[in-house]
Amino acid sequence: MSARLTVPKTYKLAIGGAFPRSESGRTYEVTTPRGAFLTNAAKASRKDARDAVVAARAAVKGWSGATAYNRGQVLYRIAEVLEGRRAQFVDEIVAQQGGTAAAAGVQVDEAIDLWVWYAGWCDKYAQVAGNLNPVAGAYFNISAPEPTGVVAIVAPQENALLGLVSVLAPALVAGNAVVVVASEQHPLSAISLAEVLATSDVPGGVVNILTGSAAEIAPWLAAHADVNALDLAGAGALDWVDLQIAAADTLKRVLAPGEVVASPQRIAAFTEVKTVWHPKSML
Repeated sequence: MSARLTVPKTYKLAIGGAFPRSESGRTYEVTTPRGAFLTNAAKASRKDARDAVVAARAAVKGWSGATAYNRGQVLYRIAEVLEGRRAQFVDEIVAQQGGTAAAAGVQVDEAIDLWVWYAGWCDKYAQVAGNLNPVAGAYFNISAPEPTGVVAIVAPQENALLGLVSVLAPALVAGNAVVVVASEQHPLSAISLAEVLATSDVPGGVVNILTGSAAEIAPWLAAHADVNALDLAGAGALDWVDLQIAAADTLKRVLAPGEVVASPQRIAAFTEVKTVWHPKSML
């Protein structure tokens, strides 16, 4: 019996619900911690970043208009599918980051649990971030959070899966669409997660994942007039002050690099507060 050749996986970009190669045709090598070749990953260009923003903008209305309950069910479904593909993610983490399968399994389990945790916040964070304001007069004054729109994210460079989930999930809870620049050194988990999202009822364009050089792509996203917020969680090694300055030209919300802690405050970071006055009934 002849030996069977395996089918090597092609790691592409994830834009608008599709998985294209970079329009530039560029790729780069992903290696093991010891420098051995693992695979080629797509190296996103400025044009790919623009396409991702266009896709995200088109998806904002439908995702933000979904009920909080529906968004919660979709996020919970992501956790379900991720659980079913646990072994694949463990293998990819071990291959690209090293360490043991047990340690990789802990990271995958934490990522799954984090999805479930954030899914539970979908129909609750508005009660924490909003409020009924006391006013003098026969009026109700209510403040309620709304999604800011398109959020560009530089994902953490280490703990490729858990780091990505920790910044992606809170932006989705609030109803935003996102463009994520994945870990350059460890991109495999990001594209496999995009495949999970594509089979988890996440509408196309809500999550767009780019692989390649964050130093090359992030400045274009920071300066893009149709990006509403910028999460620089994984940009600590970049000249992130310049990214903040570029973002200020278009009045973006910016979250500076730092430790990513799961909290409702991270959800609220990518919301706008709308205040409504309504007269009380005189009856």
